[in-house]
Amino acid sequence: MSATRTMVLKLVALTAAMFGFGFLLVPLYEVFCDITGLGGRTSNEAVAEVTIAPDTDRLVRVEFMASVNSNGPWEFRPEVSSMMVHPGQMYTTTYWARNMREFDIVGHAVPSVAPGTAARYFNKTECFCFTEQKFEGLEGRDMPVVFIIDPDLPAHVQTVTLSYTFFDRAGVASAAAPPSALQ
Repeated sequence: MSATRTMVLKLVALTAAMFGFGFLLVPLYEVFCDITGLGGRTSNEAVAEVTIAPDTDRLVRVEFMASVNSNGPWEFRPEVSSMMVHPGQMYTTTYWARNMREFDIVGHAVPSVAPGTAARYFNKTECFCFTEQKFEGLEGRDMPVVFIIDPDLPAHVQTVTLSYTFFDRAGVASAAAPPSALQ
């Protein structure tokens, strides 16, 4: 009886440990990706002004992409599809977004960089993705991104893609929406 009880307790403890590990796996993966740049994640915080000597002998193509999550109520696009940049030099581009609804909503952009190995070398000093963006009904506007590519970007990486997915912050939008708009 004692051996059976011990085995049952060990199995219950093992099950609890596996559940706990599964529960913690997502936050641990996110921390790992933030540190290593794996998965194309970029920081959601501005880097300090960077003073690096530009590598004028090298050009890197930066492509810009935009998408809207789940057919959200947005028109969202980059102002330019690509630009050639010198690593170590600061550049500015803009994305344009428009609230397609007649009431106020709040959006948030999530950035991604491809290839994933380039994420740690792509630094933003100013970005609309750092904060939520409140839009009045039918409002559209340009939103700037100021970035610099670290000259230590591996030489084999000749193209970097910056992509944003724009989300509707439904809880905030629902609170501001008239009741008839939510049906």
